[in-house]
Amino acid sequence: MADQSLLARLDGIDARFEEVSTLITDPNVIADMKRYVRLTKEYKELQRLTEATARYRAALNDIDDGRALLDSETDNELRQMAREQIDAAQQSLPAMEEEIKLLLIPSDPEDSKNAILEIRGGTGGDEAAIFAGDLCKMYIRFCESRGWNVAITSASEGAAGGYKEVVLSISGEGVFGVLKYESGVHRVQRVPATETQGRVHTSAATVAVLPEAEPFDVEINEGEIKWDTFRSGGAGGQNVNKVESGVRLRYMWRNPNTGETEEILIECTETRDQPKNKERALSRLRTFIYDKEHQKYIDDIASRRKTMVSTGDRSAKIRTYNYPQGRITDHRINYTIYNLAAFMNGEIQDVIDQLTVAENAEKLKAAEL
Repeated sequence: MADQSLLARLDGIDARFEEVSTLITDPNVIADMKRYVRLTKEYKELQRLTEATARYRAALNDIDDGRALLDSETDNELRQMAREQIDAAQQSLPAMEEEIKLLLIPSDPEDSKNAILEIRGGTGGDEAAIFAGDLCKMYIRFCESRGWNVAITSASEGAAGGYKEVVLSISGEGVFGVLKYESGVHRVQRVPATETQGRVHTSAATVAVLPEAEPFDVEINEGEIKWDTFRSGGAGGQNVNKVESGVRLRYMWRNPNTGETEEILIECTETRDQPKNKERALSRLRTFIYDKEHQKYIDDIASRRKTMVSTGDRSAKIRTYNYPQGRITDHRINYTIYNLAAFMNGEIQDVIDQLTVAENAEKLKAAEL
């Protein structure tokens, strides 16, 4: 049977979809970037919902048509076809209803954004830095498998390898919505390369995933930015040594939450092209300010999402990587798998899928759908 309360909630969806479809072609709307982007996102969400609704209503029509045929038809072959049509449609209804219920829950506007992923070695000294490097490789391989663009924007290498701190800039479709589950403390249990007696050590690294700020999310007076250029160090031949491609920006920013003013200093030496380095430095400045201005949002993110899966908490222990047993355990959903080698090679989608299912279940329960 059809879920009448669900059908009632779907009334008006088609009309709103047509309205938004018209609005995003209006020149006045296109000229208003904030409104245009908001409506474009709403259009994509409504498109998925209207398509799912059309499939649901088609299945309900198949059931009604099949029953009408059973009531009016005497031919056994046609009656059998009607029964099969009804059975197939009825079996598809629960999955369709769950899909629609999830689509009816307002999506987090951050989910569609690109992301800044920060990894820092925690407790464990050199081994923590090595593990941070392993996590960095894992995320880069995962991002590449998704077809996302990923670049290391800054890094501080560890004495024995890996990174004391590394920052990745990741762009693609729905990046933050996927990687948001990775924020927290990642713990590793293994025999470090620096261990001479074969003892298993426990080390940790922290991961923070932030939504990348878009140009219109943050108000920056670019005229107040002070730029310096310098020659990049390291490998790269004569160009690196002789051309001032590295950029450094200084910006005095007033924190609206505290009223205090602080100087932000950002350096970028990623490319040999100075304009590209300036563009990336500006992107990092926007993200830095965005993160600062939305600190309360980040602190309250668990209650706002009504879920313990994607809390955004950078201090919570979320996952353990046990090398002697080849085991990964995600503590938020008590999910354990034994494919550590593949996991560290970037095959982390299975765990993210499990976290997504758990979060969706909590969302549905909270929304009482």
